[in-house]
Amino acid sequence: MLITPEQLQELMMEVEKEDPIDFADLPFEEDELRRLTASHICVMAESLESFSEEDRHITLLAVAAKLVLENMVLHVQLLRRHGIPLSQDVATLLQGISRKK
Repeated sequence: MLITPEQLQELMMEVEKEDPIDFADLPFEEDELRRLTASHICVMAESLESFSEEDRHITLLAVAAKLVLENMVLHVQLLRRHGIPLSQDVATLLQGISRKK
């Protein structure tokens, strides 16, 4: 493994400096959630070690894309649930997508 869960957790915190996560009032310790996530990702990466470099790269891109999509969906659901309007850019993007159905 090229990175330990602890190193990955540190990198996660570095990325969060630019794009902080709003943990709101979740009943969990932020560091424990990061630790759990970093450990899970490292286990997943280890399971890809038998893959070719290209297949590993493609798989990790697919996982990242799925997580970004899931995050966006959850964020929009949360905004709607609380009656918070979407930003103009997001609303325009989603309207363009909904017209393509």
